[in-house]
Amino acid sequence: MKKYECKVCGYIYDPVDGDPDNGVAPGTAFEDLPEDWVCPLCSAEKDEFEAI
Repeated sequence: MKKYECKVCGYIYDPVDGDPDNGVAPGTAFEDLPEDWVCPLCSAEKDEFEAI
């Protein structure tokens, strides 16, 4: 699974870690994140992320 970086603030979404503080379990692929998920640091939407 690929990591994704927020183009706004540089936050890295790592599917191995997920985003447990926001209800995303470890092992959740970026593509499987809810449509309303936003960057936990700057609130950018998913379309502001790019694969790294």
